[in-house]
Amino acid sequence: MNREPSILIENGDCRKILPMMPADTAQMVITSPPYNIGKEYEKRTTLEKWAADQKEVIAEAARILREGGHACWQVGNHVSAGEVIPLDSIIIPAMREAGLKIRNRIVWTFGHGLHCRKRLSGRHETIIWGTKGDAYTFNLDPIRVPQKYPQKRYFKGPRKGELSGNPLGKNPGDVWDIPNVKHNHPEKTEHPCQFPEDLVSRLVLALTEPRDLIIDPYAGSGTTGVVAARHGRDAVLIEREASYIAIARDRLSLPISFQKGAAA
Repeated sequence: MNREPSILIENGDCRKILPMMPADTAQMVITSPPYNIGKEYEKRTTLEKWAADQKEVIAEAARILREGGHACWQVGNHVSAGEVIPLDSIIIPAMREAGLKIRNRIVWTFGHGLHCRKRLSGRHETIIWGTKGDAYTFNLDPIRVPQKYPQKRYFKGPRKGELSGNPLGKNPGDVWDIPNVKHNHPEKTEHPCQFPEDLVSRLVLALTEPRDLIIDPYAGSGTTGVVAARHGRDAVLIEREASYIAIARDRLSLPISFQKGAAA
């Protein structure tokens, strides 16, 4: 019997909430943590403290994932006194230490951002995708993209004349060109650093099945929940800022079945 997806929002610090969740239950933990650059939703600290916090959260993510589950961490750069530190250089070792196996370092490119005067302007961030074990879900067909030459055919051999590429499209590769959410973007909310829905959708469709459970430890404006509900997945969103929870609740309006977390 089909049912509407369950979307649960928990208001609080993910470092306190994740340890209360049962082990081996989630199919995916997907998130984009603060970059420790002084945005309005974070208190800037040392990079060492930031790294220790992420290590703690990633270890809990690995614990709550079931065998074959996925962790996807979308990060950019920490910038201090003009020096750029790619945060995936911290996330990858933390994932490996937690027992996750890195499957891809996905480069997310976008056309707009801040203009730099003393270095090249940043126009990409990354998604680090790791799995808990080797027997994991990977659905390529839902995320295929158009072939560069869709009518290309074999010109010799036993398959001469047949289409040489998959008619559903090609593997999107590990470089994704998806617009980021800026001021005139149709998805834009009051959150200053918002996940694009297309970015999350590609990962959800490839790595989960309907009714799977998805966790977002830094849920922000609730994009993970919106995408999960749209595709029939359950989700738990963890967010400590009440103003962003209000945005998420607004985006997750009926007909989506919405539950309020005990801590909200």
